[in-house]
Amino acid sequence: MHSVTSSGSFTIGTTTLPIDKAIVLQGGITGIQPSPLFDAVGAPTLNSPPGKVPGGLLGIVNPAPNWPLPLWQAFWSVVNSVNDVTATMEPVQTIQTDFGAALNPNWGGDPTAVRLALRVRLQNPFLGNSCYIGSAQNPVVVKLQTGTTAPPAPTAPISGSPGSLDFIQVGNDPYAYLQNTGNILVDNTFAVPAAKGCGNIALGLPILTQLLDSLVSGAVNLKVGLPSAAGKNQAILQGDTGIAAAAYVRDGSPYQ
Repeated sequence: MHSVTSSGSFTIGTTTLPIDKAIVLQGGITGIQPSPLFDAVGAPTLNSPPGKVPGGLLGIVNPAPNWPLPLWQAFWSVVNSVNDVTATMEPVQTIQTDFGAALNPNWGGDPTAVRLALRVRLQNPFLGNSCYIGSAQNPVVVKLQTGTTAPPAPTAPISGSPGSLDFIQVGNDPYAYLQNTGNILVDNTFAVPAAKGCGNIALGLPILTQLLDSLVSGAVNLKVGLPSAAGKNQAILQGDTGIAAAAYVRDGSPYQ
């Protein structure tokens, strides 16, 4: 299975991250029925390039008046030199798939086409390398579907689309390769936990690590609106997916 998300957005709290770089999800599945996504060999299973957070550091951190002076000085020094903040999605559990549900969202069962348990890594010289929204123990769990969501009130449902489906012949097999084009996967029913681990101790700040984490992570959470309850967050992913039998993509296959 090889899926490319080419556009869309990911909203957590009050911040929307546009998808402006292709996200590739790939690996092995047992079929279009419910299946774990087995890790790709020789390539990342989820290749999610870091995306720029709109507004940068100023957009996700609001310094509080009670910040110690060294922290204020470090913040503005970084803002004046590099305001950019990147966000990267990292899976923390095995990805689950159900392409039968993706192709027929109204079949009457669980409509989840792809279940992703993620953490989102925020990076900037001020935030450091351990600033995460979500964790392995408390992930952001997104249940993407091509049908219509059922978020808690008063959030309105949103709808995806199965896109179009074509079978491509390989050799004498007319159903060897399934090409799903223009699918739209959505979810606005998930919750997002608070950020933790923010604040770069490598800046040499004379502040206890625990206090630094509390102050900086607290500022991120206040500005971004975290934790954010179910119904206040949204994922919309649009792209194409290809599924082929292993025999046609295995190394040495004449059809590879």
